[in-house]
Amino acid sequence: MAGFHRKMYILIAFISIFCVSLTTTAVASEEEHAANEEEFNAGLLILDHVVDHYGWHILDYKEHSVVIDLPIILYSDGEWDVFSSARFEHEHAAYHGYMIAHEGDNKGKIVKVIPDTMIEDVNADMPLDFSITKNVAALLFSFLLLTWMFISIANRYKKHPFEAPKGMQSFWEPLILFIRDDIAVPSLGKKKSMKYMPYLLTLFFFIFINNLLGLVPIFPGGANLTGNMAVTMVLALFTFVITTASANKNYWIHIINTPGVPWWLKFPVPLMPIVEIVGLFTKPFVLMIRLFANIAAGHFVLLGFVSLIFIFGNLNVGLGYGISVVSVAFGVFLSALELLVAFIQAYVFTLLSALYFGMATEESH
Repeated sequence: MAGFHRKMYILIAFISIFCVSLTTTAVASEEEHAANEEEFNAGLLILDHVVDHYGWHILDYKEHSVVIDLPIILYSDGEWDVFSSARFEHEHAAYHGYMIAHEGDNKGKIVKVIPDTMIEDVNADMPLDFSITKNVAALLFSFLLLTWMFISIANRYKKHPFEAPKGMQSFWEPLILFIRDDIAVPSLGKKKSMKYMPYLLTLFFFIFINNLLGLVPIFPGGANLTGNMAVTMVLALFTFVITTASANKNYWIHIINTPGVPWWLKFPVPLMPIVEIVGLFTKPFVLMIRLFANIAAGHFVLLGFVSLIFIFGNLNVGLGYGISVVSVAFGVFLSALELLVAFIQAYVFTLLSALYFGMATEESH
C-alpha cells in the first residue's frame, strides 16, 4: 500500500510539473509575440487564457500559430451565414460583414461592421450566434468521452456480471460505488437513490472530467469549461428543475408553513415563507457560483504565478530567472492542489444536488 501511495505522489508531481512547464511555455510564446508589439500585460494574457474563443489555439512557433479553426454559425436578417473562423484571420480581419470586436461592450463577440472597414456598426442589430466555440467543442468532446466510457463499462458488466472488474471498469468502479453508497443512499435513502443515480453519476463525472481536462494545457485540454458561468448555470438549473419537479406535498408545506416557527414570523407578515421561497432560488445560485469561482480562481492564480517570471524578466533578466524558481515551485504546488479541487468541486456539487433531492422528496414523520 505504501508503494502505491508513493507511485501516486510521483505521478501527481510529474503531472503538476508537466502542466506548469507547458503553461509556462504557452505564456512564454504569447509574451514573445506580444513583446514585438507592446509591453507584456499579465492581466490581458490571463483573461485571454480563461475566456472562450472562436478557435482552439494549440501553440505558437516563431511567427506562426497553430489553431484549430471552428465553424461560425450566424443568423441575421432572415439569413444564415456559415463559415470557418479562419476567415477572421485570428480575429484580425472582417468577413462577410462581420468581425470579432476587440473593445467596447461587445468585446470578444461577433458584430456587424461598416462595409469595407473594421469598424463596428453600432446601429446594427447583433446577429444570433450559434457558433461552435472552444468551450462548445470541449463540451462535445467530453460528451463523447463520457458516452464511450460509460457504454464500455456497462457492456463489461453485462457480458461478465460475476467476474472481477478489469481495465477501465476497475478504475472507475470505486468512484461509482462512492457516489452510490456515500452520496445517493445517505441523502435519499436506499429506495429512492437509484431513481436519481443516472443524473448524479452524469453530474459528477461531467464536472470531474472537465475539471481535469481544464488543467491540461494541450489539446484536447485547456478549455475553461467548468470555469464558465454559463455552463455552471445550466448545471445548477438542471438540479433546480429536478428538485422542483420531484417535490412532494410535505416539501411545499414546510416552505409555506414551516413547522416549529412562531406564528408571528408567519402571520400576518409572512416573513419565514418569503425567506424559504427566496431560498429556493439561492440554492442553485450558490451551486453555480461555487463551481465557477473555484475553478476560474485556480486558473487565475496559476497563470498569475507564471506571469511573474515575465514581469520580473522585463525588469531584469537575472531577476526573471531568479523568480522563475519560486513561480515554478508554487505552480507545481497549485497544480497538485487543483487536482484535489477538481475532485472536491465535483463531489460538493453532486452531494448538494442529492441533498436537495432528498429534502424535496422527504416524507412526513
